[in-house]
Amino acid sequence: MSPRSRARGPLLKFADFLDAKPLYYDKIDLERMPRAWDRVKARVSLPKIIHLVGTNGKGTTGRFLAGALLHAGYSVGHYTSPHILRFNERLWLNGSDADDAQLQGAFEKVMGWLDAETAEALSYFEFTTLMAAALYESCDYVVMEAGLGGEFDATAVFEKTLTLVTPIDIDHQAFLGDTIEAIAVTKLRAMGPTVILGLQPHEEVYAIASEIAAERGATLLRCERLLDEDAIMALQKRAEALALPAYLRDNLMLAAAALKLLGVSFDAQSFSAPLFGRLSRIAPNVWLDVGHNVLAARAIARELGPQKVVLVYNSYGDKDYASILAALRDNIERVELIEVQSERAAARDALVGALEALDIPYGTFEGVQAQKMYLVFGSFSVAEAFIKKTGLK
Repeated sequence: MSPRSRARGPLLKFADFLDAKPLYYDKIDLERMPRAWDRVKARVSLPKIIHLVGTNGKGTTGRFLAGALLHAGYSVGHYTSPHILRFNERLWLNGSDADDAQLQGAFEKVMGWLDAETAEALSYFEFTTLMAAALYESCDYVVMEAGLGGEFDATAVFEKTLTLVTPIDIDHQAFLGDTIEAIAVTKLRAMGPTVILGLQPHEEVYAIASEIAAERGATLLRCERLLDEDAIMALQKRAEALALPAYLRDNLMLAAAALKLLGVSFDAQSFSAPLFGRLSRIAPNVWLDVGHNVLAARAIARELGPQKVVLVYNSYGDKDYASILAALRDNIERVELIEVQSERAAARDALVGALEALDIPYGTFEGVQAQKMYLVFGSFSVAEAFIKKTGLK
């Protein structure tokens, strides 16, 4: 039965339709989303889109920005991915996650736009990106986070008012390339007419951004040059009041720079707590972070300083988990491996081999002991598994 014929009946729900699509793909048809968008875009009314690309920090930067726009009186959507526990986390609207009725309405709208063959062919992320477009039609602004990509990402098909670039580093090499240069080119080719670069860990990213902006005739700005000293000091005080980890403060600055460029009035109080799962303290002795690459591990190691933790860990097989563990080694008292339900999960033997090579003690996670300090880290799937097992969140 086709999606269109099923959509006429009461039984086809957005969750059932998405559950039938695989979450991950070894190969992606890079023309599929542009083809689909070309067929339907005349029927869609989009608000101003602020597009985020980069390796780390997109979700937190986006939520800081979306929250501040809402504080300023605008209707705002924030599209982020992946989710930890519920799909609804991906589509935030005016201060809260979209509810099932709103998502069902967006789903039905998209099904009305698409023919049955296209609806079936689109990937999970491509289809949910169109759901975001449907849900946010009446907004003033949409903060839209790219998935793992840049120029070929499903979110890149939309016309952007502004592009924000968070730190770019090595990740998703199978899709993006093995070097900073290759990854930066792929991500930065998604830029729109105006771009703000956040602080970058690799100098070559600035040069690549300048080259691509010159080719495109785009205006390229640096985050740190858009904010005056008084604004930076006020934001630093707000970051301290929110107990933000140091690595999230750069994201706050990038969001503030975007507001300034957009001409939106704001002050330090415009910004509220960050997106959940970014070094969140979920118990007196438990930190949880959805980071899953070397850049995130290094940032957390700097934040921990000399603090020793029990690392509750697992990894996807395509990640450089040996380097991730090496980055955290000085902070690790012991690693406790937690089982995750994902087809991408690394083989336990491979993780054990990496731990033994680094001479890190390890075992299996059974539960939280009150006298130990824990860091839950490794992916959204690790966070999900830990929360489900312990009930902490």
